[in-house]
Amino acid sequence: MLNILGKATSINVRKVLWTCVELDLPFTREDWGAGLRPTREPAFLALNPNAMVPVLRDGDFVLWESNSIIRYLANQYGGQRNPALYPAAARPRARVDQWLDWQAADLNRSWNYAFMALARQSPAHQDAAAITASCRDWAHFMDILERRLQTTGAYVAGAAFTLADIAIGLSVNRWFQTPLDDALRPDLPAVAAYYDRLAARPGYREHGRNGTA
Repeated sequence: MLNILGKATSINVRKVLWTCVELDLPFTREDWGAGLRPTREPAFLALNPNAMVPVLRDGDFVLWESNSIIRYLANQYGGQRNPALYPAAARPRARVDQWLDWQAADLNRSWNYAFMALARQSPAHQDAAAITASCRDWAHFMDILERRLQTTGAYVAGAAFTLADIAIGLSVNRWFQTPLDDALRPDLPAVAAYYDRLAARPGYREHGRNGTA
């Protein structure tokens, strides 16, 4: 039985929960994180010295970093359950990895300040110029996604749903759920269609498109 440490409202925990649904993997989950059991406790730090969720325990194997966890789950359990989720061939797998890394390094960085200001109402993120800059940066990367989806007509790595859509789909939910100024939210019809396409998946409805997190 897999054990996932982290609160269900964390975007990075949601990646792992959704992946488990796609792979039909049973799991238990423990509440850790802000407002719950603190990740600075020695018991948690022994598992992840970064004091961040999620953490996966699979028997005596412990792993942190959400994208590493979902890759592991697909490698370990996806072969017979859902081989398309993380293709075995080098080039299609590299395309999935490319978009996973883009989500973590570029897309996530762009929306951080705007999301903290507008969705979380963080007092530390209320500089108007910084909010506008973050919104414009976010829109730039969402336009990259728009053009990619116009090309594929389906999912970010190509015709098939993959791990990349789990990571990016959660960021897309934030895009639509964050109260952005209309002037800073461009029309992205391919992204909107993608958002609805993902909503056909039970894992996304349960762990992604179910509010702002």
